[in-house]
Amino acid sequence: MRLHLFCLLILGCFTQTFVQAQFLKPIFIPDTLEGPMFNLNMAPSSASILPGKPTPTLSYNGQPILGPTLILKKGMDVDAMITNNISDSTTLHWHGIHLPAHADGGPHMPIFPGLSNHAHFTCLDPAGTNWYHPHFHGKTGEQTLKGAAGMIIVRDDAQPQPAIPGKYGVDDFPLIIQSLEFDTAHRILPKGQQDSIVLVNGIWKPYCKVPAQMVRFRVLNASNARNFVLGFPDNRSFSLIGTDNGLLGSPFSLTRVKLAPGERVELVVDFSGMNGQSLEMKSFGSEIPAGTQGGPTIVMPVGSPPNYSPLDGIDFSIIEFRVQTALPGGITTLPDTLAEQTRYPLSQSTNERTIVFSSVVPGSAAGPFLLNDSTFNMERIDFSIPVGTTEIWTLSNQTVVAHPFHMHGFPFYIIDRYGAPVGPEERGRKDMVMVSPNETLRIITWFSDFGDTEMPYMFHCHILTHEDEGMMGQFIVLPEPTGNLSLQTSPASAMPNPFTDFIQIRDFGDKENLRIVNGLGLEMKVEISANGRINTSDWPAGIYVCRMADSQTKLLKF
Repeated sequence: MRLHLFCLLILGCFTQTFVQAQFLKPIFIPDTLEGPMFNLNMAPSSASILPGKPTPTLSYNGQPILGPTLILKKGMDVDAMITNNISDSTTLHWHGIHLPAHADGGPHMPIFPGLSNHAHFTCLDPAGTNWYHPHFHGKTGEQTLKGAAGMIIVRDDAQPQPAIPGKYGVDDFPLIIQSLEFDTAHRILPKGQQDSIVLVNGIWKPYCKVPAQMVRFRVLNASNARNFVLGFPDNRSFSLIGTDNGLLGSPFSLTRVKLAPGERVELVVDFSGMNGQSLEMKSFGSEIPAGTQGGPTIVMPVGSPPNYSPLDGIDFSIIEFRVQTALPGGITTLPDTLAEQTRYPLSQSTNERTIVFSSVVPGSAAGPFLLNDSTFNMERIDFSIPVGTTEIWTLSNQTVVAHPFHMHGFPFYIIDRYGAPVGPEERGRKDMVMVSPNETLRIITWFSDFGDTEMPYMFHCHILTHEDEGMMGQFIVLPEPTGNLSLQTSPASAMPNPFTDFIQIRDFGDKENLRIVNGLGLEMKVEISANGRINTSDWPAGIYVCRMADSQTKLLKF
């Protein structure tokens, strides 16, 4: 026991020395792409993150790490072409965007190596901060943590703009935070528990030059599991002006802001009168409770995590702001009103559901974890919801660890926690909510449109390893009845199957080189009869992709 404790102390001292490096590199500000046409090319890359050796990464459009910031406008018809130039299958999920399921980029829409997918949708969201990342089942964590992620900024030119900072890279900065573990060759370990390196926009310990006035920060936690409690060493106040899916009704002053994996916040910090000074933003891990990743490590008799990060439960700096001369016309005060809030009234709900979080091994802190006693099955639809329905979902966490819950496609509002109304910092439009151990909370959402009997939306824990291990479910939004009442009114227990028991191949290139791959990327056994038929009677319902030697592709849904 003494020898084991001694080894832990040596490891801790080494890691602490490593993470206390000075702020030596300027922040990287990703380029912007403005719609309506977007081309995103995902490819291998490398970045100089730690001294000595480059780190293999994934990125979009030739950046060393991460991808460009996409600028959308409300009402814009978006056309996006996503090309996969890595050696594995991927997707691109538009996290936080309200859009049809077929454009959402979930695991049912794989992009196989060397191929492209097209996403088309109309941007219906208010001004806000969202992001994009891969969502191929089982590979979401690996690809996202290696750098395949980027921010989405939605602007709404049709509405009066509040007088808040809004010049990208000048007084309005994206801050994408990722905590990572590296091996001795400086490769990122996506499942690593000892995530002692915290990057901001792909840079370790960066500094950011800011003007001596009010500055806006769009902060995204793109980490696997670590939570952050952000603030400043002198406990100065700053303003929270927005959360996941848009601006709050009015600014809210605070000294700390919590940020779970997948969440976004928009902060305004007043640097007035600080020209020539510097200020560090810290995460106060000592204020994170046990059971929430980033707080003190919990040691359980069953299923304790095998490794611990030296950052757990301690306070540490993330980025340094170096204050420069104020800019002409800079913002120095915030308006009292930011955006109109249209929360859904509880009386609008016509149905309630309960989502129970549990563990395969009761009391385990290591998982795997379940939703409603089930692990993810791509061929099972968990809920069928008629379009136009408003529902209240009760989220009941019966595990010993906190889970950030994310719903695809539709924004929601938090009603209460343990029956008590939430504070102003949680009353905005959301797609993420943290559910603490043994906590019960309620959310309300309106499934307003995008009825589709075939393509589902996901709901899941946004701890990426939990999600990849199967802590995820899916639902379809049923369209208005069109005569097939049995389909519209019966609960869907599996993917709808409009096909017969065979596929007929006609004039589709060289049949000898035909490949059909299922939604998990596994190749199906294909036997073509003399009349061009493939027997599919024993294939499970789902989505399949046909590919020929000449790279033609067709999407099959059955």
